[in-house]
Amino acid sequence: MTTSPQPLVKGFHDDKTGSIQYVVACPNTKKAAIIDPVWDFDEKAARTCTVNADELLQYVKDNSLDVEWILDTHPHADHFSAAPYLKDKLGAPTAIGEHVVKVQKLWKTIYNLGDDFPADGSQWDRLFADGDTFKIGDLEAKVMFSPGHTLASITYVIGDAAFVHDTLMMPDSGTSRADFPGGSAKDLYRSLERILALPDDTRIYVGHDYGRGGRKPRWESTVREERETNIHLRGNVSEAEYVRIRESRDDELELPHLMLYALQVNIRGGRLPDAEDNEVSYLRIPMNQFAGPSKVCPM
Repeated sequence: MTTSPQPLVKGFHDDKTGSIQYVVACPNTKKAAIIDPVWDFDEKAARTCTVNADELLQYVKDNSLDVEWILDTHPHADHFSAAPYLKDKLGAPTAIGEHVVKVQKLWKTIYNLGDDFPADGSQWDRLFADGDTFKIGDLEAKVMFSPGHTLASITYVIGDAAFVHDTLMMPDSGTSRADFPGGSAKDLYRSLERILALPDDTRIYVGHDYGRGGRKPRWESTVREERETNIHLRGNVSEAEYVRIRESRDDELELPHLMLYALQVNIRGGRLPDAEDNEVSYLRIPMNQFAGPSKVCPM
């Protein structure tokens, strides 16, 4: 009789973006999933490469893992998704939350994309709804809709591990921003309440860490640790107080420097726009559409 195992989790930190990518494996079967893989982008040269994704592939090979899923938690604003590249190499299906279609429609308008861009989620093999379940070998996985950072964000709860993307951060860094188009601090607070209602010993795996105060990057905590010590949540913070804290902090933040590049790739499931008649792909930048705290060009 097969026991119900707990997942083996390996995190890979991308120093440039502070993003963490995960390989989640079933110890009984060696079946695995990859979560939030990074496709490297040098914005100065407008070149992509696969250093991060190839490191994931090497780990999969070295550990004789059979990847069954390539998962994104949401369309990322700070890096390109390497999901299509990994699907090509591994043959595993890609997936994201079903509300990605709302993000696609929003950014289709921002980028003024034509009717040839399908805003229907067809760029992924599966769109998960809140409460959906799936398997990774013998591991039980469940999807939690957790909007606020984006309209489409989901959390993957796999065994005793929750991959919470850009909701929680490490306790000394607080929580994630909610000021992107379609974001909402109120929605984020309610998503955090759901996550923190998981069992106290649930392992929390965050989407980013920037080495606060010069410490080494970290990406694992627990529900108990987040509830009791997270600087934005400790002391049973009310929704109104959290919204004040989060919106005040967001007002001080610059936009991620890759956001306007990344979203038009990630709403395509991690693909560049179709090449034009010279066989070159081009990215679009909407001018004078976003404000920030910059003292150089205030809006």
